[in-house]
Parts: sequence; structure tokens; C-alpha cells
Amino acid sequence: MLNTKDFHSTNLSTKPWNCPPSFSLEPRAPLARSPGSSPTVPPLADTVRCVPDNEELTVLARNGDIEAFDKLIQRHRGMCMKRALLIMRNVSAAEDAVQSAFRSALKHLKQFQGKGTFTGWLARIVENQCLMKLREEKQAHFVYLDESTESETRLELVGQTRNPEDELGGKEVRKVLETEMSRMPPLFRNIMMLHDSEQLPIRDVAERLGVSVPAAKSRLLRARRELRSRIGKHCGRKGPGTLLEMAAYSRTAYTSGS
Repeated sequence: MLNTKDFHSTNLSTKPWNCPPSFSLEPRAPLARSPGSSPTVPPLADTVRCVPDNEELTVLARNGDIEAFDKLIQRHRGMCMKRALLIMRNVSAAEDAVQSAFRSALKHLKQFQGKGTFTGWLARIVENQCLMKLREEKQAHFVYLDESTESETRLELVGQTRNPEDELGGKEVRKVLETEMSRMPPLFRNIMMLHDSEQLPIRDVAERLGVSVPAAKSRLLRARRELRSRIGKHCGRKGPGTLLEMAAYSRTAYTSGS
């Protein structure tokens, strides 16, 4: 074992035993700085961003900022769904009511004068939409075909397919149109084929015919008048509507039972 004299005579470091190797107890010289300069402050790593509140977003949305309105909707979506579910008691119906409320809020956003909170104003719109949908459901009357009913109203259901008489009438109308269009001057027939048959825009029609757009519109108007005059010879007292009439029994009829 070393005695006290041997301990002091050994070449040991004067640093404390628990100091890290890079740590020095000697005072450091102050950093050199030019006269009159302020100390350098290191910049912040992240800049703090201020989140706008509902009032600020409402002002922006009223001025036409759709992104601000979308942020308002995202903040209040959960609240609106909870309120709608309490009234509708159905998730699908509540979602429909909330979507209708959002559309109504966007449409009437400029009517919000800021006298109350946007949250309360939107909540009232949601409640009104829910109540409107409930009233519509109560007024709706469903008729079940497999159940007997005491109502005196008789519902006659007719197939949606065209009956033979209507099919024959449609063929006759197409034949008349083709015949009369073939007899029209090429100047009128070509523009009607391009615009009405091929469904081309009027600009494309004018480009194909090599005329201006106003000239193409005028020619198309005269061509339709010409065709209407020619078809009028095949119509009855009701005019061109006679060719488009359907049989009376092809419509759904409601009659009072005896």
C-alpha cells in the first residue's frame, strides 16, 4: 500500500477523479466580439405557428376563402354528427342531414352576422335539417304490394317496356324524319346532321363548314324551321306533338276504387 508521501510523489493528474477527460477546470477566455455588436442569439429550430380561431376562419370564409370554410367544417364535424344522431337515431340519416347542413351553411354563410358563435349557428342549422327530414319521413306514405290495405286508392302498375303500338309509332316518326331531311337542301341538311345527329359543338360545326359561329347558329335555326315546316304536313290538329304521343295505357294510373 502507498503511504501519504508516496501518494503525493506519484505523477498523477491533478484533475478530480469524477471529471470526464474533456472537462477542464481552468477558466476560459471570453469570446472575441467586435465593439458595439450585440451577442449572437442562435435561431430557433422550429418557428411557432399561430392557429387561427373560429372567428378568424369565419371572416375569411365569408370573404370567399373555401379553404377556411373547410377547416371550420373539419373542426365541427364530430359535434354535428353527435347532435344529428341524437335527433335522427340513424347513422345514415344523420350523415345525410349533416351534409345538407354543411351545404346550407356555405350557401347562407354571409347571413351570419357574428352576433353569436359560429358553433351555435352551425348547430342550429343541423337541428333544422334533421327536423325537416323527420317531417318528410312522416309525410311519406309507403304502399306494400304484398300486404292488404284499407285505402280506397288503387294503384295500377304498368311495365316500363314500350308496347307494340308505341314501337310502331316510333318507327314511323323516324321514317318521316329521314324522308323529310333527305328532301331538304344540303345547306340545311349538313348542319343538322353535324349538330343534332353527331352532337358536335357549334364551334366544331362552324369549323367544318368553314363559316363563323354566328353564321352557323343562324343556319341551324333556319334548318330547324325548315324541318318543322315539312313535318307539320304529317301532323294532326295538335301539331308536331302528335308524333310523340304515347298510348294512354302506358302510363301509371291512379283511380278511386268504387
